Amino acid sequence: MAAPKRGRSASAQSKPGRSLAFILIAIVALTGGMFLAGSTTPRLGIDLAGGTSITLKAKADQGSAINKANMDTAVDIMNRRVNGLGVSEAEVQTQGNDHIIVNIPKGTNSKQAVQQVGTTAKLYFRPVLAQGPSGPAPSSPSPSASSSGKTSPSPSSSASSKSGEKASSSSTASPSSSTGTQGRAVTDALRADAKKSPTPSGSASSTPKTSPSPSASGGASADAAKLQAVYAALDCTKPDERAKVVQNTKPSDPIVACGEENKVWSKYILGPAAVDGTEVKKASAVFDTQGASGWQVQMTFTGTGSKKFADITGQLAQKQGAQTEFGIVLDGDVVSSPTVHESITGGQAEISGSFTQSEAQSLANVLSYGALPLSFQKETITTVTAALGGDQLHAGLLAGAIGLALVVIYLVAYYRGLSLVAMASLATSAALTYVLMSLLGPAIGFALNLPAVCGAIVAIGITADSFIVYFERIRDEIREGRTLRPAVERAWPRARRTILVSDFVSFLASAVLYIVTVGKVQGFAFTLGLTTVLDVVVVFLFTKPLMTLLARRKFFADGHKWSGLDPKSLGAKPPLRRTRRPAGPSAGPVDPKEA
Repeated sequence: MAAPKRGRSASAQSKPGRSLAFILIAIVALTGGMFLAGSTTPRLGIDLAGGTSITLKAKADQGSAINKANMDTAVDIMNRRVNGLGVSEAEVQTQGNDHIIVNIPKGTNSKQAVQQVGTTAKLYFRPVLAQGPSGPAPSSPSPSASSSGKTSPSPSSSASSKSGEKASSSSTASPSSSTGTQGRAVTDALRADAKKSPTPSGSASSTPKTSPSPSASGGASADAAKLQAVYAALDCTKPDERAKVVQNTKPSDPIVACGEENKVWSKYILGPAAVDGTEVKKASAVFDTQGASGWQVQMTFTGTGSKKFADITGQLAQKQGAQTEFGIVLDGDVVSSPTVHESITGGQAEISGSFTQSEAQSLANVLSYGALPLSFQKETITTVTAALGGDQLHAGLLAGAIGLALVVIYLVAYYRGLSLVAMASLATSAALTYVLMSLLGPAIGFALNLPAVCGAIVAIGITADSFIVYFERIRDEIREGRTLRPAVERAWPRARRTILVSDFVSFLASAVLYIVTVGKVQGFAFTLGLTTVLDVVVVFLFTKPLMTLLARRKFFADGHKWSGLDPKSLGAKPPLRRTRRPAGPSAGPVDPKEA
């Protein structure tokens, strides 16, 4: 039984170079990827590098009260919107009873984050009653087509069904050149909507929910004339007019809205909402590799939403001109207006057009995370300087350097030659940590903040502890009288179990801390967990193989007094080595000193 065991031990000792080569190749590959990605330094958090700070004030104008539950829900949604994949370290927290502070670190797309963070994300699908190019208000109070007769420069989009076939690929049509015809079309559409949604009373109303009585028809005509007047006077190139025209609108009201594509604005008269954005179950940005539509947003509807979408597309397919289109309205802006030729069933649809990747992902992100329970007004948007954070970073790095220096001094004084192994392992762990932090910045949005720096400093002690456990196991074997090479192999199984249990407890604590906390504390937990995993990798693939190689060197194998493995200094028990007795009758006892 002894011979096979020694054979396995010899085989294990003969191939330590493979592990060392593997980890060195991994470091070189990761470093190359870091330079190719152009991210040679870790991305710093807002407390170290500065960034954007946004103050939002809640407004109870959506039928929801400003209370702790709604504020917490808003914080959670904003946090998911801004942080996206994980650890971008954006801070979203309440201040007082009706304010939310959002801190976005430098390096994040702050402009896109500012646009997303406070938006209510109200999405509606509305039938188009009239549509045309926007510009300065004409002298006539009703819409008219351009003299050139060109089609509108509004967003040219298409809707598709579950099968992926295009429902439309044509540009949206401009309003009819006949003012009277267009006005009658709008009036007829409003009357139809009024008949679909009768109010409990029979009196006339300014909304399309009036009952189908003669007075209701007259009210619908008045509403149509009013909408046409607003439509004709609207200049979508002016932000204040765009904001004013969508104020205090309801899903059940016909509205006037604007849409932009390629910096060209179009204006619309839209009927009451046929489908609510809350009935969109899922939205994702995908690239159409088989067609020419480029980036698009794919939506999956709920059961009721699928039925409503099929009904409205079936109704629009029976109409003509611009009224075969439906407007996809997000927070009062028309993001797309596809033409419908047939009812789209199956519960899936696409929004396609001239989206860039960023625009498609931004729209899908907002739709996926849903609407805020409250609306918010941006009170202040300020830039945060990193002067104070730079001083704190300097102090933290100085503290880390002092701590590392003390650890090295202790290792040299106590372990002597073995301290070279510990310092080489610490350097390997530091290199892996730095490269991974640099790569995780653009990959998952990881930002190095002050608590993360503290986590890296704490990791020095955790890593050094693993080396100490292994070194002490080796010294225990030497104290029992074994030579270095078998001591290195016999000490490893026991040290390995201790190291794994210790690192598992540390990783478990960091994982729980990361899950149950928010903000900067997550940076500490993430860094601590990452360095704990790297500690296991370094000990298994670097420290142990390196000790196996050094055990073959005379300086360590013979127990030089500066090697840290001197049997005499360790108080080894005799006999230190097993020597062969001379053959024959002249063989005598072996002197322990001779051994």
